[in-house]
Amino acid sequence: MIPEKSYDIIVIGAGPAGSTAATYAAQRGRSVLLVDKKKDIGVPLQCGGFLPHRETLQELIPGAELPFTLEGYPSGCVHATTSFQRFIAPNGISKGFEVKGDALDRRRFDKHLAAVAAKAGAHLLIATNVLEVTGTKVTMDGAFGRYEVQGKVIIGADGPNSMVATSKGMLREPDPMGISTAFEYELSGVDVDKEAVEMYFGKDYVPGGYAWIISQGDDRANIGVGIREALFAEHMCARDYLNKFMYEHPIASEKLKEGTIVSVISGLVPVGGAPRITATKDTLIAGDAAGHLIATNGGGISTAMVGGKLAGESATDFLEGKCKLEEYDTRWRAQMGLEIRTAVHIRKLMDRLMLSDGMMNAAIKTISPAQMKAIQCGQLPAPVKKTLQKLNMGMG
Repeated sequence: MIPEKSYDIIVIGAGPAGSTAATYAAQRGRSVLLVDKKKDIGVPLQCGGFLPHRETLQELIPGAELPFTLEGYPSGCVHATTSFQRFIAPNGISKGFEVKGDALDRRRFDKHLAAVAAKAGAHLLIATNVLEVTGTKVTMDGAFGRYEVQGKVIIGADGPNSMVATSKGMLREPDPMGISTAFEYELSGVDVDKEAVEMYFGKDYVPGGYAWIISQGDDRANIGVGIREALFAEHMCARDYLNKFMYEHPIASEKLKEGTIVSVISGLVPVGGAPRITATKDTLIAGDAAGHLIATNGGGISTAMVGGKLAGESATDFLEGKCKLEEYDTRWRAQMGLEIRTAVHIRKLMDRLMLSDGMMNAAIKTISPAQMKAIQCGQLPAPVKKTLQKLNMGMG
C-alpha cells in the first residue's frame, strides 16, 4: 500500500489499542492511517491473551464504556473458554472464584481487529517502521518504501517502550519494579484443567511475581511467568524461571511433564501505572504506551481497547472543534483510572509478601474467594487492605 501524503489521524501500532482507535475515528468519517512494524499483524506474539467475558469486564472497569469489538469477535479467535480462576499458594493450597473468559488466539484476534479498522475506512500500512515523529509529521520506512506523512493528530499505541511517548515527553517515572517481563511457552501434549486459569506463587519459581497455566483446549496450554528483572537471582533470567516452573514445580510439572514447546512468547508488561501525562496538544498515547493495564492480573487487552476507543473518539472530537485534545487524559482516567491506580497500590502491598512463601501462604489462606476476585479487578476492600498491611508490618 502507498499511503496518502496526509491524514487527519495517524495511529502508530496495530495492536488492540491502535486498531480500536483507528476503528472509532474512521467510523466517524476521519481519514486514518494505521501503521505497524510487523510484517504479519499479531506475529510475533509479545504476550498471551486471556480476555474475560463482558459481564466480568463490567465488574473490572465498571465506569468504562466498552468498545463493541470486545464482544462478537469470531469464534476462530478463541482457543478455549474457561469458567474459574485458581490461586495456588507455595504450599500447594489452592483457592479460587468463578470467572468466565476466553483464551484468545492473539494472532487471529489482532488480525481481526485490524480488519475491522480497515473495513471502517482506515488505511493499514504494515511492515513499516516509524523512524521519527516530528510534531505531527511521521517519517517511516519499510516494505512499501520510505515516506513522510503529515497528520493532524498522532495516536501512539506502540507498546511499553513507545517511540511516540518518548518523542513527546510522556514518560513514566523511572521504576525498575514498574516493568515486568512476561516469558511464555505454548505447549502441546499436556494434561491441564480445561476449565480454569491457574496462578502459581512461590519465591523459588517466581520471586515477586506469579506463574500461570491457561488451557488452549484439547492437550494445549499457554504457560508463563511474570517477573521483574530487579528480582532475578544471580545468573537467572525469565526463561530459567519458566523452565524451573515447568520441570520442577511439584504440582505444575506433573501436568506439564509430557509437554512439547511449540511457540515461545515474550514481552514487557508495564505494571507501574500510567505516566503523569498521556496527551499533548497534538498527540495521544493509549494501551501499554499509556499504562492501560490492571497490575494485579497483568491483563491489558480490555483496558487497552477502552483507551483506544477514547483516543479515537477524543481525536475526532478535537478535529470537530468539540474539545481540546488534552481532555483525553481526563476522559480515560474518569473511566478506568481508579482501577489502574488501585491495582498498582495493591501490587506494591503484595511485592514484599510474594518474596516470602510463608506470608503468601497466609495471605491466600486468609483472603476469601470474593476478596480475591476484587483484587484481580483492581479493587481493595477494607478487610483486604487491613490484612495486607498487617502482613507487611509482620515482615518489618
